[in-house]
Amino acid sequence: MADSIPDDIFTEPEPDPDTLANLGPLRRLAGVWESAKGVDINPKEDGPERREFSERIELQPIDAQTNGPQLFYGLRYHTNIVASDEEGTFHDQIGYWLWEPATGLIMQTLTIPRGQVAIAAGHAKPDDTKLIVKAERGQTQYGICSTFFLEQAFRTDSYQLEVTFNADGSWSYISDTMLMVKGRTELFQHRDRNTLVKVAEPTPNPLMRLQSKDGAGLGIGSLRKG
Repeated sequence: MADSIPDDIFTEPEPDPDTLANLGPLRRLAGVWESAKGVDINPKEDGPERREFSERIELQPIDAQTNGPQLFYGLRYHTNIVASDEEGTFHDQIGYWLWEPATGLIMQTLTIPRGQVAIAAGHAKPDDTKLIVKAERGQTQYGICSTFFLEQAFRTDSYQLEVTFNADGSWSYISDTMLMVKGRTELFQHRDRNTLVKVAEPTPNPLMRLQSKDGAGLGIGSLRKG
């Protein structure tokens, strides 16, 4: 990854309208996935609690995005998790997986409805079978931001997600969040793990759907906003 940015920070590249063809190592995440074999280890007053859960995650391609010369292809995702002993939502999360072909940068953005957001980053090659992204509290690049309550009661110092693509087409993850729980002196390793199988293929990104509808007669430049 380059440590500097180009002198020209305004000129945008011409992206390929086919996001699915340009996702690099993220291509194998695209689609709808389910599992009923997840395990969560979380902190409780009397010690760690182990809970099993079912999970559904939808990862759909978005149109290419640019920051001036920086070009991303990505997936928008929504994760919903239900604990095995409950009917309501145990965990809900939305965000994006992004891939920068020029540098190999991968990013996961995440937002949870308890007042917490993060951007986790790593690097990978297009054919890698394992992805690792990390975020740290206090960083303005690839950091973690939380509510006042979470900062005081369950402070998140770091987050790491490891994704492994399996030979049978499924994928597995291990999520480690290091928490400083109020009143304790040692960090708690909050771990989630699961293996998911595909239940539906992804839907093409909006620009690809539009081009298919119009007979692919329009170039991407003609569809841009002025």
